[in-house]
Amino acid sequence: MKQLTPDDIRESFVNASKGEAGRVPMPGLHDVLWEQREYLGWRDQQSPQRGYLVHWVDERPVGLVLRASEFSLRPGIAAMCSWCRITRRSDEISLFSAPRAGQSGRDGNTIGTYVCDDLACSHMIRILPPAHDLLNPEELLATRIEGLVTRVRAFTADVMKTA
Repeated sequence: MKQLTPDDIRESFVNASKGEAGRVPMPGLHDVLWEQREYLGWRDQQSPQRGYLVHWVDERPVGLVLRASEFSLRPGIAAMCSWCRITRRSDEISLFSAPRAGQSGRDGNTIGTYVCDDLACSHMIRILPPAHDLLNPEELLATRIEGLVTRVRAFTADVMKTA
């Protein structure tokens, strides 16, 4: 992922007003390992149900404002993130919704999906099993990266649909 500045991030949100985007708390950008990220995702420490995601689409950053459901999955079960496709404990997966872009979102239309509660899919896909005769870790990582990017872009495209 290409590096982002706070201005890049604030200008990237497609489902928030300029005022809302101006109030988005910035993550600690100084310690981000950009080459190990497919997107930048973080939760709002002051408003824990809010989350943010920014990734590159073609040559521009596109950001989404997300909202985590206040309800959680049943405890004691496994759940799978729809973006990274990693299975985690149910308390580590949350339903996030995003208002659609434009008037549709202002009218209350949203879409949602179950994703890693900490929005750390880029980290999760890099936890690889040991190499053996039937598994090449580099190939597995490349496949995981491609899948994650494809699914995040598809979600973003759905948010950006205004009709």
